[in-house]
Parts: sequence; C-alpha cells; structure tokens
Amino acid sequence: QVQLVESGGGLVQAGGSLRLSCAASGRTFGTSAMGWFRQAAGKEREFIATISGSGATTYYGDSVKGRFTISRDNAKNTVYLQMDSLKPDDTAVYSCAGQRGSTPFTTVAGYDYWGQGTQVTISS
Repeated sequence: QVQLVESGGGLVQAGGSLRLSCAASGRTFGTSAMGWFRQAAGKEREFIATISGSGATTYYGDSVKGRFTISRDNAKNTVYLQMDSLKPDDTAVYSCAGQRGSTPFTTVAGYDYWGQGTQVTISS
C-alpha cells in the first residue's frame, strides 16, 4: 500500500511563493507517475500538474502554466510543487496523487493513491 503525505501549505500574500512536498512510501515510487490536484471550496477537483516516473515528462493545467513547477527526487521518494506568482484564485486544498503506472495522466481517474491534502490560502 502506498501512502502519500503532503506538507508545505500555508498562508501567503498574492505574488508570493510556496513549495509543496509530497512524501511517498512504497518501493515503486521511482516508476510511478505523480500528480497534484486542488479543490477550492464549492468547486470540483482541478488538475494542476503531473510528472512521469522518470521525471522527463510533465504536464500542467492551463490555470497554472508558467507559474507552477512540478519536480521529483526519486532518491527521497518525494515530489514537489513550486508555486510562484500566487493569486487569490489559487486558494484551495492541494492534494498529491500517485498511480501504479509511469504514464502521467491529467484526470482524477488516472490515479490510484491520494494524500490527505494541504491547505493553501492566498491573501490579496
């Protein structure tokens, strides 16, 4: 069983930056595609970013493209989400997701494991 634990959320002003981390258990982390999603109050879960098992391939949601960067350190079983130029609309619970395969997906259905989420709040 894979467990995912997010950290790094918090309250920042608009224009600021945060880096989220997702620590994963499990020996297959290095071959598993990972993703980040977010869910704002009253809204559906939104795809943010995904990265292949090797880290060579990444995709981003249109709302964060050019501002957020996903990366991973397979030696540390950790995936990161660097968030820059934050806006109040970025306020949400951010969740890390993993899958058994190595191909990155941009949909919720493509993932097998989920973390509990971390709150990110951006003040104007």
